[in-house]
Amino acid sequence: MANRKRNIQLHFMVDEQERKVIEEKMKIIGTDNLGTYLRRMAIYGYMIELDMQPLNRLTVELSRIGNNLNQLTKRANETGNIYFDDIEVLQTEIKKIKEDIRKFTNTLFDDVT
Repeated sequence: MANRKRNIQLHFMVDEQERKVIEEKMKIIGTDNLGTYLRRMAIYGYMIELDMQPLNRLTVELSRIGNNLNQLTKRANETGNIYFDDIEVLQTEIKKIKEDIRKFTNTLFDDVT
């Protein structure tokens, strides 16, 4: 245990009903790691459940925009031309992702308050 970041072990006892309550709360949070759950509850007093799907979608959209930008850059370097329609598509995609990010962050703050 000397090489571990957390090398102090704590131990406590619960009865069957308390164990069931802990397991139910872990299911609500969406975790199956008892150690992490108990440590966070002991230190912070709460755990926050986050739905990361919107963030995952934003990551995919950002990746797509990056790919499009790379293709435009390559074409511009090879031909010396950039098409206005391509720029408009990128601008539209960027506006959409900005709006999605705004909605996502508002959702986060709404859940906290």
